Amino acid sequence: KNWMCEAFYNVFDNAVKYSKSNSVIDISMKQTEMFYKIQIRDYGIGIKDGEENKIFQRFYRGEQARGHEGCGIGLYLSREIVLLQKGIMKAKQMKPGLLIEVNLPV
Repeated sequence: KNWMCEAFYNVFDNAVKYSKSNSVIDISMKQTEMFYKIQIRDYGIGIKDGEENKIFQRFYRGEQARGHEGCGIGLYLSREIVLLQKGIMKAKQMKPGLLIEVNLPV
């Protein structure tokens, strides 16, 4: 339970950190037959084409994130925690921003 809280904290922290002040962050959750689907959508700096999987690599910093504080471990750790729970975590580039989707087994 504590590790899963850490995983979501990292995703929420990134959404806030890479968005402008007073920006909107959309969070939704729904249950499908096989998964709980949690989506976190920000309207911040986003990522470039081709970085969708790279942002989950240890110490990787997206090109647009390099001017911000951070070391590139948060999303890596979050994905590892989700994988240990037999879940899936993926990113989708949005215009503007980023969508992180976490699917956890029912």
